[in-house]
Amino acid sequence: MYYFPATAGFHSSTANLFFTLMGLNTRRGTIVAAFGRHYDIRLDDGRIVTGFPKGKKSPYACGDRVEVEPDADGRGQIVRHVPRTTLLYRSDQYRQKLIAANATQLIFVVATEPGFSDELLSRAIVAAEHEHMNVLIVLNKCDLSSGLAAARAMLAPYAALGYEVIEMSAKSNADALRPRLKGHASVLVGQSGMGKSTLINALIPDAMAATREISTALDSGKHTTTYGRLYRTPEGDAIIDCPGVQEFGLAHLSFGEIENAFREFRQFLDQCRFRDCHHAAEPGCAIKNGVAQGTVSARRIELFLRIAAHCRQ
Repeated sequence: MYYFPATAGFHSSTANLFFTLMGLNTRRGTIVAAFGRHYDIRLDDGRIVTGFPKGKKSPYACGDRVEVEPDADGRGQIVRHVPRTTLLYRSDQYRQKLIAANATQLIFVVATEPGFSDELLSRAIVAAEHEHMNVLIVLNKCDLSSGLAAARAMLAPYAALGYEVIEMSAKSNADALRPRLKGHASVLVGQSGMGKSTLINALIPDAMAATREISTALDSGKHTTTYGRLYRTPEGDAIIDCPGVQEFGLAHLSFGEIENAFREFRQFLDQCRFRDCHHAAEPGCAIKNGVAQGTVSARRIELFLRIAAHCRQ
């Protein structure tokens, strides 16, 4: 089984015995599944323990590196958070939702049916660009030809910017994606109904079995689709699967950070007449001139203005 198996039913007595048999005090590992306030952690020696954070906060995400030691009840307590290289997350003015830590590649999955939101796609790309992550777009369900032309047209501005778009039908074959996973820790993001689960099952033969195992241990299926899970493909590449998203708030980013995350804007940012240009109604805006000249997509600046309207100044 290439999935890091969950141990959601890991009782304290079992944990105590586990730690006693291992004779460990502190061990380092990677969070491979998150279930509210407890986490499945794959230790560096390959063993799985269930870890709990100190205090009331749960500041961890799938992919996080942590150090764990047994507490007084024999449970695994997370005692140290190893610094992250990246953190993909979404936020609004009230809260943050962590998606994945230490990922190097965002794979955003869209489909010919049902329709997808290019604003949601742009928002996710902004978050990934801010973290200097590679971005890959998967157009799934290409066997459903009725919506193929419209989906291609919606993705054309992204392909023109250099974002790779892979077309496939994961239901029949997902092998086109495998070479793009090599050398990356990827995080799979997309709206519900885009076929992410089918894609995961095609890439990782034992993924569905692992999901059923988690459901049985928790005595409920709802937790298995609420939090992220880290898988390994047969080739050893890491994929973090997260639940379908319908919104992607970016309240944690400033106006300037969002500007810079639109890669086609970067060449124009020092050419506007006003240094604090918001690229809306100001005269002498270089980005608006780029739209007029056809070098910047009108739809992209429309999306930028909608995203930036609620950012930090």
